[in-house]
Amino acid sequence: MITLDSPVEAVLGDLSGRSGSGKRKAIVEGLGLRTVGDLLRHFPRRYLETGRLTRVRELRPGQMLTVVGEITHSQVKTYTDRRSGRPAYRLETVLHTDGADLGITFFAKNQGTAGWFGRTYAEGRRGLFVGQVSKFGRQWQLTNPRAVMFAEDGSDAEDPDTVAILQGTSGLYPLYPLTKGLDSWDLQRAVTFARTVLDEGQPPEVLPADVRERHRLPDARTALDWIHAPADAEQVSAARRHYRFTEALVTQLVLARRRAAVRSLGAQARTGGGGLLEAFDQRLPFTLTEGQRAIGEEIADDLARPWPMNRLLQGEVGSGKTIVALRAMLRVVDSGGQAALLAPTEVLAQQHHRSITAMLGDLAQGGMLGGAEDGTTVALLTGSQSKAQRQQSLLDIVTGDAGLVIGTHALLQEHVEFADLGLVVVDEQHRFGVEQRAALTDKAGTPPHVLVMTATPIPRTVAMTVFGDLEVSTLTELPAGRAPIQTTVVPLHEQPGWVTRVWERVREEVEAGRQAYVLCPRISDDDTEPGEIPVVDYDDEGNPITPPATLAAVEQMTTELTLGDLNGLRVAMLHGRLPADDKDRTMRAFAAGEIDVLVCTTVIEVGVDVGNATTMVVLDADRFGISQLHQLRGRVGRGGHPGLCLLVTSAEAETPARERLAAVAATTDGFELSRVDLELRREGDVLGASQHGFRSSLQDLRVLRDEETILAAREEAERLLEADPQLGSAAELEAAVLALEVSVESEFMEKS
Repeated sequence: MITLDSPVEAVLGDLSGRSGSGKRKAIVEGLGLRTVGDLLRHFPRRYLETGRLTRVRELRPGQMLTVVGEITHSQVKTYTDRRSGRPAYRLETVLHTDGADLGITFFAKNQGTAGWFGRTYAEGRRGLFVGQVSKFGRQWQLTNPRAVMFAEDGSDAEDPDTVAILQGTSGLYPLYPLTKGLDSWDLQRAVTFARTVLDEGQPPEVLPADVRERHRLPDARTALDWIHAPADAEQVSAARRHYRFTEALVTQLVLARRRAAVRSLGAQARTGGGGLLEAFDQRLPFTLTEGQRAIGEEIADDLARPWPMNRLLQGEVGSGKTIVALRAMLRVVDSGGQAALLAPTEVLAQQHHRSITAMLGDLAQGGMLGGAEDGTTVALLTGSQSKAQRQQSLLDIVTGDAGLVIGTHALLQEHVEFADLGLVVVDEQHRFGVEQRAALTDKAGTPPHVLVMTATPIPRTVAMTVFGDLEVSTLTELPAGRAPIQTTVVPLHEQPGWVTRVWERVREEVEAGRQAYVLCPRISDDDTEPGEIPVVDYDDEGNPITPPATLAAVEQMTTELTLGDLNGLRVAMLHGRLPADDKDRTMRAFAAGEIDVLVCTTVIEVGVDVGNATTMVVLDADRFGISQLHQLRGRVGRGGHPGLCLLVTSAEAETPARERLAAVAATTDGFELSRVDLELRREGDVLGASQHGFRSSLQDLRVLRDEETILAAREEAERLLEADPQLGSAAELEAAVLALEVSVESEFMEKS
């Protein structure tokens, strides 16, 4: 009795011979396939047409090649072995592909073996060849290839091993993701055997018949056979649609039930009632954008409901998300509650505290002499505060005197207690894991309302798939005063003299009364802070490219610029290892215009708002990702003056790194860049490894490629739950939903 839960060893007995145990170990440990279900869910990465020669175009030495080819020349040659002086034999062949011809030589121990080689690799025979490409003179060669020859007349192949390998293979031959010690046919044989011995009713039929019919999908068993042993490309496509839709539907059902569960929790409605928000609005020195007003009304409606708000607010850098969040926080304070803003860095937390306190004016001096009657207190809590500062903040928080609380991870500590936490705002949500967000929301007596913000634009289907239990609001407008930003790639290899012009442009901006950032990927030449080099390039084969030994460092660059190209200007440095007081002092001085050029790391990536800064120079820009460069670029052009972003790189032309930089230079549309980023790096990397959620469990879905599938699955999920909230009539579908709900990823999302 073989089921999907049976140990994979039950179907690996056909891997015989001296290498059999090693291959079994490679499958179980190397690929992590521990059950028959794991094996059958290990899908082919691509297929070769057995009836057609493989298209081979550009070759490079050392490349691993898997091809279907035809022997067009085969000749046994006799020569004298230099060591023994005896006759020796070799078979020289030429393998023809749909492109380059490849030479292959087989060495034989004796004449009999040579004859067998000659018959096996005779002219006109076709087969599957796997080997490493090399070049001898002008002739491309396959070095020590492994081969499976097809039957000459279309009947079963003559070799028993070949029969086993080709069994179940029709027009297309599957090529599987591999690990060391395995060939694709090892997995193909194991999969074929597993399919033949699998019990009736396996795999289970997750999709109800009416759902399959509506979306024209094959049943589970047919999809399994077609994905592993397709007759043509149409069967592959149909099988993939089955698996992608199934995954999308199960995910959307979990998210839909999560939304319903949140609504059932109950929360205290926060409808205002005080005069704090009204007084703040009257003092605003600018007019809210239409988007800010509309989203503010959405949030107000959410806060007034008797269940927790769970909303994602996304918008471009500088689109005004903070003012939207602050107005929501003030509404909660007006209702008698407290609101907490969680920031990822001390620099950002301190800046939020300064800017919010400044915007509120006497409204932030509640209970103080000269404070407004409707005012409140804004408390700051960070890890580097003095003991006295921390104690005062903790006291204001626990007594409720502080209506607004701003802090870093220090807010998550057990001894931090709130009087009545009504709203949690998480800034730059991708910097926090859901467990960290949960640690803050757990401090509320009743479930708090939650607003998470991101300046990393997320395409609709990503938000639906990854943050599907949140309502999504998007700010698309930029407030008045935002100036255009010109972005230019400075390629040092092609134009080494341009670096001089870079520093001339910085000096020109400073002499015009402006300020500049110079960003470096690391702090010093001696060591590198963890995470300071966020991107490592990969070649076309997916192999990591070792970063250069010398990358621009803040400490050394500050000295070089001060003594060299920017001599006479006020140059200072800022990085994560500086004491908190030094960082705060430096940022205050830069904001006050007392520093001309700030040499820094990505500590200024989010939230830093200095309107007079117009120039951003990113050194070794190829070390950063698209979204991060877009964030960094958003630090300039915020005060009405045109911005300039110079991306300095030593990366060669026509490399993935240069593609990323070219994409950033081509547009300032963050949503367009996010799509490019997703296409290059996949959604898991873009959204951050700490975001344990459904994205990390996606196997077959790709949120950009499968937009229509995700939309259709969401509609289907809503239809199914409306008719049958418990999915009682679809037992296997309910089981799949429960399995995802109790998975590690779903446990983390449950806390979000």
